[in-house]
Amino acid sequence: MSYQTIQLERNASGIALVWLNRPEIRNAFNETMIAELSDALRAVDADPAMRALVLAGRGPAFCAGADLGWMKKMSGYDFAQNHADALGLARMLNTLYRMRKPTVARVHGPAFAGGMGLVAACDVAVAAHGAEFCLSEVKLGLVPATIGPYVIAAMGARAAHRYMLTAERFTAAEAYRIGLVQEICVDEELDATVNALLGHLVVGGPAAHAATKDLVRAVAGRAIDEDLIGDTATRIATARASEEGREGIRSFLEKRKPAWVPAEFAPRKAGRGGKKR
Repeated sequence: MSYQTIQLERNASGIALVWLNRPEIRNAFNETMIAELSDALRAVDADPAMRALVLAGRGPAFCAGADLGWMKKMSGYDFAQNHADALGLARMLNTLYRMRKPTVARVHGPAFAGGMGLVAACDVAVAAHGAEFCLSEVKLGLVPATIGPYVIAAMGARAAHRYMLTAERFTAAEAYRIGLVQEICVDEELDATVNALLGHLVVGGPAAHAATKDLVRAVAGRAIDEDLIGDTATRIATARASEEGREGIRSFLEKRKPAWVPAEFAPRKAGRGGKKR
């Protein structure tokens, strides 16, 4: 499918790259980009040849939030129209969050408002030192509501209270400190750092990745009671009895790579291209 506001690339190693492609306005959202992102994310998740997804931005920014033209249009909507419009963004973010495949945010330049929602909804976020973050909604009399569940889960409630209420800008180093991003590197080594992570991701079983993502969502915040103990036992028993699980054990005992690992990939240290701060 041809897109107006994004680009979707697939490579032979099973990596899908989704590029936000409105560089002239710092990849700001509008309803078209939201719809196209939703479509591309579903297409990648349904493609058995794709092993992981990287979300990135063309030009000088990752994503600067909402398009001013879109915001002007929204200002004339009534409640029902605003609710329907907001559901589009909320559902797109949830599509990203619930993808079966691992997702990596490649962050450079500004990642503001809805752009921070994209970062937080990915499984892993890598930021260049020059990246900048901001939850700017309250300065406009708005609330970071649709992005809230993902941002709060990523940075924690305490940090969310500060940055959602002050709407101040903060650095990649601070984003790393509070857990919004897991890797930071010099700007020139952003791609090398992302590629190192991808080298680790593609050696995991595709079904195991999907099941592990579901495990994290199911277990986070739950009490460790008999129901949870039984649930986790069921999950590992299911994995052990699966064809992928059996192949993984066979390959380990036979000292070979499992069938799902692309020949050109080998694990490397994720941070070897840059330094954490």
